[in-house]
Amino acid sequence: MKYACLNPIAQVGLDVFDDKYEKVDNLDDAELALVRSAAMHDLEFNDKLLAVARAGAGVNNIPLDKLAEKGVVVFNTPGANANGVKELVIAGLLLTSRDILGGIDFVQTIKDDENVAKLVEKGKGKFAGKEIQGKKLGVIGLGAIGVLVANAASALGMTVYGCDPYISVENAWKLSRNVIHVNSREEIFQQCDYITVHVPLLDDTKKMINKDTIAMMKDGVNILNFARDLLVDDDAMEEALASGKVAHYITDFPNARTAGMKGVIAIPHLGASTEESEDNCAKMAVKELREFVENGNIINSVNFPTLDAGVCRVESRICILHKNIPNVLSQFTSAVAGQNIENMYNKSRGDYAYSVLDVCGKIDASSITKIQAVEGVLKVRVL
Repeated sequence: MKYACLNPIAQVGLDVFDDKYEKVDNLDDAELALVRSAAMHDLEFNDKLLAVARAGAGVNNIPLDKLAEKGVVVFNTPGANANGVKELVIAGLLLTSRDILGGIDFVQTIKDDENVAKLVEKGKGKFAGKEIQGKKLGVIGLGAIGVLVANAASALGMTVYGCDPYISVENAWKLSRNVIHVNSREEIFQQCDYITVHVPLLDDTKKMINKDTIAMMKDGVNILNFARDLLVDDDAMEEALASGKVAHYITDFPNARTAGMKGVIAIPHLGASTEESEDNCAKMAVKELREFVENGNIINSVNFPTLDAGVCRVESRICILHKNIPNVLSQFTSAVAGQNIENMYNKSRGDYAYSVLDVCGKIDASSITKIQAVEGVLKVRVL
């Protein structure tokens, strides 16, 4: 099984591959691909490509629908970089509450003066700030990162409000009992001194921080964005910063507008830029690819449904990526009529679906040809 890396991938991750996998330089020669930030939208993909793994959470650089139509599963690595982002969010809370950056810049202006110690004591009053203990923090989105941020802020003495109508059972168990659950973003907008967003970019979340929602907020609110640039309306933010409605806006996604905007603390997308995060993402991405190749299981895909059929213990496991249309399962089983189907799995996600048939005995080529001929079938693989 050949794989290509479109970006440098941590070697500790690539070491998870065994000797049945071979690294190649050209994507056209590969059945698997690993990527971080490389733009893939304009690439052409060979028919033997099985899967793409993004060593990170965001997949805006990957043509998900185009690959789905070719029966190529795209994985990401949610949670692998969560601690790195959490730590930077906590740093962001301190940067917005204390004028640390202003103080550092001040020291640089007097560093060559022999009376620097006296000047520091005389001038430090201009950089006084507020403590975060006892303040209200609203966390919008309680996924892998949001839960860690909420728990850490609670441990630092903040009163934390959390909002996520889609919180998973796993993350709900991880969330501190001290975090106050609210049912809507509006409650957070209205009550909190600090607001941090940790949601994906969807139609419902695009520009969720806008003129109307900012109007609901407390005067002097601090807003943190370590999730996606387009969650915030830049025009509304500039107006709010100028009026003092928003005290500070800290973003990990500087753009042509926000990079020089007064009141903005712009960080160059450092959330997951730690050695540990890069290593964790690389290892998780390779494990996902191996699980798919060796057992046919799809874990953490962004364009096909999750399906875990366990370790393949039968002689033939048939893995079928297909469109989510009626009456296909009966056609799959008809194609292997006369052979014992030990287990059958099927999951759907939007327009696409995935079926796995565990069959006792070897599958003949004619059965696979029949499955490939079923309307909506994108790719068939036998393990």
